Amino acid sequence: MTSDLISQILDLLAQTDGSLLSNDAFPSVDFANIKSALDRLGSREIVLYRQIDREEAHLTSEAQGIAAQGSHEAKVFEAVRQAVDGLKIADLPAIVGKESAKVGQGKAFKEGWIKKDKDLLRATTETIKDASREQLQTIQQTRTHPDPKVLSDLRKRKLVTMQKMISFEIKKGPKFAKEFVKEETDLTADMLATGAWKSVKLKPYNFKAMGAPTMSGALHPLNKVRQEFRQIFFEMGFEEMPTNRYVETGFWNFDALFVPQQHPARDLQDTFYISDPPQADKPRADPLATEKLADSSIPGPETQGAPKQDYESYWDDVKEVHEQGKYGSIGYRYPFKDEESLRLVLRTHTTAVSTYMLYKLASNPRPARYFSIDRVFRNESVDATHLAEFHQVEGVIADFGLALGGLIGFMEVFFGKMGIHQLRFKPAYNPYTEPSLEIFGYHEGLGKWVEIGNSGMFRPEMLEPMGLPKDMRVYGWGLSLERPTMIKYGVKNIRELLGHKVDLNFVESNPAVRLEKD
Repeated sequence: MTSDLISQILDLLAQTDGSLLSNDAFPSVDFANIKSALDRLGSREIVLYRQIDREEAHLTSEAQGIAAQGSHEAKVFEAVRQAVDGLKIADLPAIVGKESAKVGQGKAFKEGWIKKDKDLLRATTETIKDASREQLQTIQQTRTHPDPKVLSDLRKRKLVTMQKMISFEIKKGPKFAKEFVKEETDLTADMLATGAWKSVKLKPYNFKAMGAPTMSGALHPLNKVRQEFRQIFFEMGFEEMPTNRYVETGFWNFDALFVPQQHPARDLQDTFYISDPPQADKPRADPLATEKLADSSIPGPETQGAPKQDYESYWDDVKEVHEQGKYGSIGYRYPFKDEESLRLVLRTHTTAVSTYMLYKLASNPRPARYFSIDRVFRNESVDATHLAEFHQVEGVIADFGLALGGLIGFMEVFFGKMGIHQLRFKPAYNPYTEPSLEIFGYHEGLGKWVEIGNSGMFRPEMLEPMGLPKDMRVYGWGLSLERPTMIKYGVKNIRELLGHKVDLNFVESNPAVRLEKD
C-alpha cells in the first residue's frame, strides 16, 4: 500500500510546479498511510511537506435535513402562508410534523413571520429569508462559516459538530525524482561476493535517530530522596540505627519517652494496636538487636565489655517517674498500668528505636550521633496529604554540655545541605522534649513558609532512668520523607507517591534528585 501511494505522490508532483494538498489529492487514504509515505520520501529529501491542522464543521443528521428541506420555522411559515383563511394551531403538527411544529412555531413568532388570531395562525408577510438553511448550506459546502458566532450558535443547537482534520501540503524536494529507488539497509555476504554492492543504493546511517528504550528496573522517588538523606547524615558523622521492628510495645513507643498513658496519641483513633498476642513481655535483652548492633559499626555494650544492663530496674524507674516523679521531676502522678505499657502497637514514630539505642548507650556513655529513616504508622484519615503509613527521618545527637543554641545552629547546617537556607523556629510542646521547637523553612516555589520538621532536647525524665549521666544532653529532631519528595517531584497528592495508585511510568521516568540543588 505504501509503495503504491509513494508512486502516486511522485506522479502527481511531476505534473505540477506547485504543491498538493493531501486531503484533496488522496481523500480516501487514512492519516497513518499518508504520513508513512511522506516520512519515507522526506527522509531522502525527495519531497518537502508540512502538516496543516484545522477544525472542520460537519452537519448533524437534523442539520442535513434543514439544509435540504428548510428550517423548522420556514416549514411552519410555509404551512401558515398556504392556508389563506388561517391555520388552526391544532392542525399544525399533522402538516409539518411534531418536531417542526414544536421548535419552529416559537422561532417563527420571534422572527415576526406569523401571528396568532384566537386559535388560528396567520402569515404576516409573503416572503422570508431562511437564514438557518443558508448558514447550514454554506457550512455543508465549505466545512466552515465566516462568522464564528454563527458556528457557536449552531453548535449549541446541536446542528453542527467540530472535527479536527489533519492534512499535508506537499511539494518537490531538492532531490526530487519520479522513481523511488529502494535503499538497502544491510551489506550482505552475497553483495560482496557478486559485486552487487557497487551498484545498489545503501541507506545512510541516521545518527539523530532515537535509540530503542531499554527495559530496566527503577528506583522509587522515595528511595532516591532517602539515599540523599542518608548521604547527608553519613557526611556529618552519623551512624544508622537498626529499624527492623515495625511492632513495638507501649513501653518503648510511649512510656520510656515520658508520654503519659492518658495521652491522646495513645487512643485507638490515633494508634494501631495488635490484638494477637494481647501483650508482650517486660523489657529484656533482645538477642536479635544485639546481633544487629554487633554486625554494624555502632558499638553496643556487649562489644565494649560494659556491665550487663538491668532491664527490671529500668522498668521500675520509668514507672516511678510517671507515678510519683523522680530525678527532680514531680512526674504525672497517676496510677501506672503495666498492661497498658505491654500492649503491642505498630510504631507511631522511629523515636522508639532512638530510645532503645540511647538505653544501650547508657552502659557506655560517650558522644554519639544516630539516625534512622523508616516506616511508621498512624491511624489517620487518608487524603491528599496524609496516609496511615509514611516514612520518618530522625536524628539524635548525644554529648556533654549541649545547649539549645547548638541545636538551632546544627539545624541550620543540616537543612542547608538540603538547599533550605531560610529557617524559622517556633516554640512547641512535646511530652519527651523540653524545650521543643517547630522548624519552618521558606519555600521559594510556593513563596511562603512551610513546616518542615520538629526538634527539641530530650527531657531528664526520659534520659536519667536509662542511666545516662546528668550532664549528658541529647538533641532530637524529625521530619517526614514524603513531604520533601513531593516538593522535589511536584506531586500534589501523596497517594500518587505511595500506595496502589502509583503510576509505574512515573517511577520509571522520574529524574535523579539532589537536595542541595534547586
